[in-house]
Amino acid sequence: MSDSPAARLQLLFEGHRLTPTQRRIAHCMVRRAADVPFLSSVELAELAGVSQPSVTRFAVALGFDGYPALRRHLREVVPPETESVRGSFDDTFNEYQQAVQAEIDNLRHLAEMLAEPAPVERAGRLLAASRPLPVLGLRAASSQARGFAYFAAKVHPDVRLLDEGGSMLPDRIDAARRAGASALLCFALPRHPKEVVEALAYARSAGLTVVTVADSAFAPVAAHSDLLIPAAVGTGLAFDTACAPMLLGRVLLEAMCDGLPDAQARLEEFDVQAAERGLFAE
Repeated sequence: MSDSPAARLQLLFEGHRLTPTQRRIAHCMVRRAADVPFLSSVELAELAGVSQPSVTRFAVALGFDGYPALRRHLREVVPPETESVRGSFDDTFNEYQQAVQAEIDNLRHLAEMLAEPAPVERAGRLLAASRPLPVLGLRAASSQARGFAYFAAKVHPDVRLLDEGGSMLPDRIDAARRAGASALLCFALPRHPKEVVEALAYARSAGLTVVTVADSAFAPVAAHSDLLIPAAVGTGLAFDTACAPMLLGRVLLEAMCDGLPDAQARLEEFDVQAAERGLFAE
């Protein structure tokens, strides 16, 4: 387990049944792990987009007398050498630069999490062993799923992209399971479609092991995932940015390749065929 502030906060929340509003607060705290010990309950409420009483109830749900007691604990959780990141974005930065800086912070948090590679390595083994490998992603997450499936198909013998919902989605999950699939990879990003949550519940009931890349360990899909690896999205623009989930998907590809003995041979074969066909302009 990484010893980062974000990782220590994750441990604080584990084992607690949190409401959707409380998960939202927890998600906000993880994203602002170094900053949150210095925030008032009103400031935290504003950042999370909830009411101040919700922050108080959240602290009580974690077993504290109130938010002041939680904040005192948080100041112990965050290493003393870690300074508050309040004001870390230069006031001269415009809103576009701030969005980029926020994504850089998300990537830093991802790097800290990957200091403990065991979850990614386990995911890679699960994905490599599944024949076929269904890859699910709807709405905002469809591009993440499509990108993963595109590259995975170069090294995995049977990748099945599930990027359309509707009544046929359970049918396609069933078809993959009958063909021998043992795992399903899901990309889940906000706003989380109910259909994705339902699809994951169905996949697990069908006997598939669900590996999920989500924006938070507290996302609605968490309850239906056997292995969830979080990567935060940026929220500073009108539409969320997902650099960290995309990069995590590539990391999972690398881990999956490690579990496929013929991955390098497949890549070399593709390069030869691409050259023969004149596929690329270079």
